[in-house]
Amino acid sequence: MNRFLKLAIVGLVASCGGGGNYKAPRNLENACAIAAERPAYMRAMKATERRWGVPVHVQMATIHQESKFIGNARTPHQYALGIIPIGRQSSAYGYSQALDSTWDDYRKQTGNRRARRDDIRDATDFMGWYMNGTARMLGVSKWDAGAQYLAYHEGRSGFTRGSHRGKPWLMTVAGNVQARAEVYRSQLASCR
Repeated sequence: MNRFLKLAIVGLVASCGGGGNYKAPRNLENACAIAAERPAYMRAMKATERRWGVPVHVQMATIHQESKFIGNARTPHQYALGIIPIGRQSSAYGYSQALDSTWDDYRKQTGNRRARRDDIRDATDFMGWYMNGTARMLGVSKWDAGAQYLAYHEGRSGFTRGSHRGKPWLMTVAGNVQARAEVYRSQLASCR
């Protein structure tokens, strides 16, 4: 096989799928701009909405908060004595910032063993799975982006215990997620 053909095949494979382009879309303030720039994102979120019933705007607002739509996002490093790296703050990774243990639960329960956190289709499906479980177990509406975010951030047990109530900064963040979800909802209603 000649060199040109090999490069063409590698380029074709790299351009397929939802993974690989880890940069954030240019305009994160406008849902229509995100949809236009990254149609694969919208296809993934609409598939998640159909499967799990979690609205696209709730998914978008959560992804914005968790990773700013950066597919390979990680938590910052921690440092001992301010200079010695000792690892990351958590195992959160990808668009959804799913923790290793929760991601493993998702893969086992859905049978999606090849799922990757840096693939938008898998990340949105994970969020739908998690938020659907929160709605089913805790009665939190799938349309309530703020409350869903609190349960997502704190875990369902933490949310049930009310751990978020002692964190004013987190309550502010959840309010911002709710507000962004509403902005995205109204923008999506007027796209094309």
